Amino acid sequence: MRNQTQLANPCARPVPRQRQGGSTLSSMGRWGDDEKSALVALLRTRPSGMSWPEITAEVADTGSALRVWEAHLEPSLFAEPDDALHSAHADVTAWSAQDFEFLTFYDDRYPAQLREVHQMPPVLFTRGHLVPDDKAVSVVGSRRASDEALANATAIATELAKAGLTVLSGLAEGIDTAAHVAALASGARTVAIIGTGIEKSYPPSNRDLQAEISRRGLVISQFWPDATPSKQSFPMRNATMSAYGRATIVVEASEKSGTRIQARVAVAHGRPVILMDSVARGTKWGNALVGEPGVFTARTPEEAVERAHDLATEPDDLTYLLTAAKDL
Repeated sequence: MRNQTQLANPCARPVPRQRQGGSTLSSMGRWGDDEKSALVALLRTRPSGMSWPEITAEVADTGSALRVWEAHLEPSLFAEPDDALHSAHADVTAWSAQDFEFLTFYDDRYPAQLREVHQMPPVLFTRGHLVPDDKAVSVVGSRRASDEALANATAIATELAKAGLTVLSGLAEGIDTAAHVAALASGARTVAIIGTGIEKSYPPSNRDLQAEISRRGLVISQFWPDATPSKQSFPMRNATMSAYGRATIVVEASEKSGTRIQARVAVAHGRPVILMDSVARGTKWGNALVGEPGVFTARTPEEAVERAHDLATEPDDLTYLLTAAKDL
């Protein structure tokens, strides 16, 4: 099975929240293996050069990956269409026997908050415990973090845990590792969204930490199980992390840090971003974000956590309206 890291293009059209005929993505169920296999085959073959977001959008529109597969069915120079479908079906069957869960965006166990953004991964592989309406806050920053930043990440994750929030990060070296370790030490839930396949660990030194998170929290991958890291996979992972969380706290970052991608994408997603003062003042991109809607600065870990808690626990607009309507 080939590695595949091509996924959401930020310039691609968003996946519609509502399909033709009135059915919405929020009212999904659970696909059988035939539909899942068709989606996998579509993503692998990319008929007519379609991007993954375009495939996802068309499947969401029609409500059936099989119908989309049949509509685009045509022999290639390399393999018959049925071969691709049979290969996908064999993998879907094999994945069901593994210790991870394979989800499509159409499954009811797929995290609903990911459906709100146009970088929605069409497939996920998870180990651990999926929690509906997970109130998670991303804690992200430099891989080569300073001692002060590592201490701040530990303090932030510890306080988020005390506040009953899920600590979300990317299992990278530095800030990510400090945040995950602090959450586990506090007995709290932590979620890792990784830039490799679910069967891989990167960096290799975090293999044991990844296993511990899968036992006590949740590990999520949007890549095929055996996919190795690539330059494209980590920005894609950051977009998914932004979408999964209620807010992002940037603890420390350099001018060219990959963390800036998550901060910018979070702003585009309408997710709040909290920049530690050193990031807001010490980087051009951080300074440029200050003043954008939903961007806040914090001088101390306590200030960052207080802001994150307020943002993560306030009801969304729909919840607020439904609650208000009941009170009338």
